[in-house]
Amino acid sequence: MVRAAVLPAVGAPLEIADIDLPDPGPGQIRVRLAAAGVCHSDLSLSDGTMRVPVPAVLGHEGAGTVVAVGEDITHVRPEDGVVLNWAPSCGGCHACSLGEVWLCANALNGAADVYAHRRSDGTDLHPGLNVAAFAEETVVPAGCVLPVPDGVPLTDAALLGCAVLTGYGAVHHSARVRPGETVAVYGVGGVGLAALQAARIAGASRIVAVDVSPAKEELARGAGATDYLVASDNTAREIRALTGKQGVDVAVECVGRAATIRTAWDSTRRGGRTTVVGIGGKDQQVTFNALEIFHWGRTLSGCVYGDSDPARDLPVLAEHVRAGRLDLGALVTERIALEGIPAAFENMLAGKGGRALVVF
Repeated sequence: MVRAAVLPAVGAPLEIADIDLPDPGPGQIRVRLAAAGVCHSDLSLSDGTMRVPVPAVLGHEGAGTVVAVGEDITHVRPEDGVVLNWAPSCGGCHACSLGEVWLCANALNGAADVYAHRRSDGTDLHPGLNVAAFAEETVVPAGCVLPVPDGVPLTDAALLGCAVLTGYGAVHHSARVRPGETVAVYGVGGVGLAALQAARIAGASRIVAVDVSPAKEELARGAGATDYLVASDNTAREIRALTGKQGVDVAVECVGRAATIRTAWDSTRRGGRTTVVGIGGKDQQVTFNALEIFHWGRTLSGCVYGDSDPARDLPVLAEHVRAGRLDLGALVTERIALEGIPAAFENMLAGKGGRALVVF
């Protein structure tokens, strides 16, 4: 029996409860969590913006130590450190055949059908986003773990599972920022902080961070921002003023709100690229007129999981960590216990802090 943060119903408060875990069966791995990041996607699942069967154990950004393995597991052994991979690609769908594994049609299918976390009364618990990382231990399919790269502390490695792959990938894979280009990052949370560091690594000449909170300026500048703006109705105009009235080459939106997406688009130069990382609700409608789409020649693109392939990208990120270019700890503004997750959700809603990290 282990402790976990359980979502009993959509919109309901999380409950800290004892749950039962099965022994790992064929193709399964049991992991003792070292840390789990509290991501905005978890909040989106809890409030119904994204769907999840309930009751559920949320949490998808984690790292830990292998406790036990089922039959046929050969890529990890007990006592190995692993990063949880919440979106394992199937290798056989159309997206995977194109090499777009981040769009795998089957990444979130089947895990709950193979095994079940359970309450002590026998109630099945859905493993949110496959891995159920808001628990002291979890059991996951074999494809949901990757070895922790050498030189990356186990606790910090949790951040590689979502925030860093997403933020780094948005800059390097989706927007494809080139040396000397100018970049604006909207939203200085965990993903936004990773995107700021990624823009610095890419060699951006000017990096403008935008957030609703004046208190995040020091955090943003520490991650690589050369300029900081508090979000307002004049943000796009201010960014054009900083860039010779042109606008930035690339805007990365990490908020998922219609108004922010529109502002990011407006702050991008003619022919520039706007990449939307934030997950918005269906009620968030963004409008453009046909003439401006033609005139500005901008590209607006969605970005799922940073267009990342964890197996390919984790070694690259680890090399940046070892070389001192990527500071994982700088993304974390609060280290909490399981009981602190609801407060972390409230801080996200209020626009406070960077990444909260549950440390077991």
